[in-house]
Amino acid sequence: MSTANLSRDETSARARTIRLDEVEVDLDLSRAADLTVETFPTTVTLTFDAEVAETWIDFLGASVDRLTVNDVAREVEWDGARIRLDRLSGRNTATIHAHGRYSTSGEGLHRFRDPVDGEVYLYTQYEPADSRRVYPVFEQPDLKARWRFTVSGPAGWRILSNGAETAREDVPGGIRVSFEETPPLSSYLTAVAAGPYHRVDGTWHGGVVNAVGDADRAVALGILCRASLAPHLVDSGDAEEILDITRRGLTFFESAFGTPYPWGKYDQIFVPEYNLGAMENPGLVTFTESYVFRGAATAAQHEARANTILHEMAHMWFGDLVTMRWWDDLWLKESFADFSGAYAAASTGLFPDAWATFASRRKAWAYIQDQLPTTHPIVADILDLEAAKLNFDGITYAKGAAVLKQLVAFVGEEVFLRGAQRYFADHAFGNTTLDDLLSALEAASGRDLRAWSAAWLETTGMSLLQFERETDRLVQTSPRPHRLSLGRLRFDGDRLVPMPPTPLEVHEARTAIAVDLEQADLVIPNVDDATYAKIRLDARSTDAAARALSSIDDTVARAVVWAALWDATRDGELAVARYLGIVARHALAEPNVALLSGELAHVDYAIGHYASAGSRDGLARGWLQTVWDALHAVEPGSDAQLAWARALAAAAARDEAHAADIAAMLRGRVPAPDGLRLDPDLRWSLLIALSATGHATMADADAELARDATASGAVAHRTLLAARPEAAVREGAWRAAWDDRTLSNDHLDATITGIRAGDRRDLVSAFDDDYFARLSGAWNDRSIEIARRLVRGLFPASDTLTPVDEWLEANTGAPGALRRLVIEQRDHLARDLRVRAAQSHL
Repeated sequence: MSTANLSRDETSARARTIRLDEVEVDLDLSRAADLTVETFPTTVTLTFDAEVAETWIDFLGASVDRLTVNDVAREVEWDGARIRLDRLSGRNTATIHAHGRYSTSGEGLHRFRDPVDGEVYLYTQYEPADSRRVYPVFEQPDLKARWRFTVSGPAGWRILSNGAETAREDVPGGIRVSFEETPPLSSYLTAVAAGPYHRVDGTWHGGVVNAVGDADRAVALGILCRASLAPHLVDSGDAEEILDITRRGLTFFESAFGTPYPWGKYDQIFVPEYNLGAMENPGLVTFTESYVFRGAATAAQHEARANTILHEMAHMWFGDLVTMRWWDDLWLKESFADFSGAYAAASTGLFPDAWATFASRRKAWAYIQDQLPTTHPIVADILDLEAAKLNFDGITYAKGAAVLKQLVAFVGEEVFLRGAQRYFADHAFGNTTLDDLLSALEAASGRDLRAWSAAWLETTGMSLLQFERETDRLVQTSPRPHRLSLGRLRFDGDRLVPMPPTPLEVHEARTAIAVDLEQADLVIPNVDDATYAKIRLDARSTDAAARALSSIDDTVARAVVWAALWDATRDGELAVARYLGIVARHALAEPNVALLSGELAHVDYAIGHYASAGSRDGLARGWLQTVWDALHAVEPGSDAQLAWARALAAAAARDEAHAADIAAMLRGRVPAPDGLRLDPDLRWSLLIALSATGHATMADADAELARDATASGAVAHRTLLAARPEAAVREGAWRAAWDDRTLSNDHLDATITGIRAGDRRDLVSAFDDDYFARLSGAWNDRSIEIARRLVRGLFPASDTLTPVDEWLEANTGAPGALRRLVIEQRDHLARDLRVRAAQSHL
């Protein structure tokens, strides 16, 4: 293991001997606007108590220039990742002068130049361990400190950090800004942003009264984005919408958690080329700027943005106020935040169908992750930082959230919140483990939760629940305790109408159902989506869903049925053609755009991955016609119309039947369907589809970039060029993805997307051997963020597992994180091949 890949054992040992008190950071970003300058001065002073004579400080930068320990200059001993400190005793002060590197991978201090106006923007992203790319630090969550930041930058820039600004002065070359000292924070939660960001101000008045708070304290709110995006944020009304969500969310969480918001101001900044959806830096939450909608956006997109805002806000308590000791307990923040996002969206009335969206999207992610050979318990065994980086997955987020939803059903909402309040009171500004949370919940509920924890948090996999009509029993594989409802619906003409649901406590492999189910044409286990389990419909229920799914009034029930049908397709038990037929029949009548968008995406995936080779072209052409007809049949200007238009772009990348129609529409020769706005993002999607089938040229790409000379336009332009169905084009894009170190994270993604466009194996299969030859080198030479994009994005979608199996056998000593990624991609391919083979028997 390299010295950059910190292990749990060594950081635990360091935490036993080091008590960190204060960290003072001075960053000089005054030359950041000059892109020829690749580094920046960074000076840090750490104050700590040591019970050991020797330790190290983490730093992944360009240089360590000077080191002073207890006012005595020391020789610098730095191996590129660790700065050695020795001759320590009692109270110590270490000052390090160094240079960090600006990033284009989204890790550390990311630098971006806006092609619209040439302005430069900076922001930091650290989780799990990239603050050491910006300043020397003890890089582990259980060494918290009070932080004081001073940052220099060009005149006219906004400079932000976790705390409120306390002083500003003019200095040669720009300005120097100081910030309020933070309460105790882990290093990965510190943050800096700088640039000519546009700002919208607001205020929220807190409402929790306790010994340290008052009932009407004013908290400053800020919404920020790049200046060139400001019209999309402000003129659309989105800034006011975000402020409203923020105020409602803070009020809700303060009441629910019984603890005042502890971080002073609350800035939310939308940043370019972001690797995540968002990050919970207290006082300075960062979001992907894809949440600043440049064109038409569906209600589902607004809901997703609100959910993310609320998710990050919940972190102000779960994760920031109380932080896991090590990444084994990452779920202590991510599972709770994922649960809380949907919980708050539904409870505040912002999005009453939030739990239906959770059932359709978040849990689908968890089910996929939990069926991989690399699945892990929610409480994971994380040996090192590389493993931690990959554990931000569907298990830690969505499965953990689903299990918490089951826990709330198990102990009751009021008891659950009382336990959370006790947890915050007992551990504010500290670090915790699973046992700390269970103790708080047990004290609140009066129940022993150890068995529940063992069944849900400390095991892998999931149960499968299916109603067995022959015996009137609910059958469960991998038995766990569930509290759920069994839904019953019967036909009334052509509609499915509900009968009273049956509440159930399920513990065993087979549970008798004590109600008459003969009249039920559709039986839905877990109809309210209270528990975490795969659902399989019996044959009569599947037939009923195929006939009348869209007639079910309850949104959550429809979400559960849609998920069950998709899961059966993924498992090779429902024919792809039949699944496509069900979607074609009922998607047009699906009123929830989140469910609609999800099923349209599933169809596209099913055609590309699960359809047999002999049926794929026919299914693709038939689906393209279905989408084309639906686009012209739905209500003009509706969310559904936009969802079908986006589905058209996906379908048209595989089949050229409507290429001439799409091209004529984009070039203004024929009108778009009534109500459909051809905004820049939709135009690019359709043009990329045309490119993949050979109906868009470099001239088309350049003309569109002239229309949309923005950062998003530049990314899409790169994808369009790489998507052209020419062997030489795809080969050039392939080599650029691996070899061009100037590609930013977004530009690398765009290149990979172009390479994969249209699922043209005939154009990329020649690179299969090269992929496996490059894997180890890319992992060793590139950052983990860039490397995993290459490993996942360019994995060969071949017709055989032999090459990947040979690589795994020959590379048993490869880093565990790399092997995990390859094993997961192998499993996806194995499922593809298995389901394709099963189609002829369905």
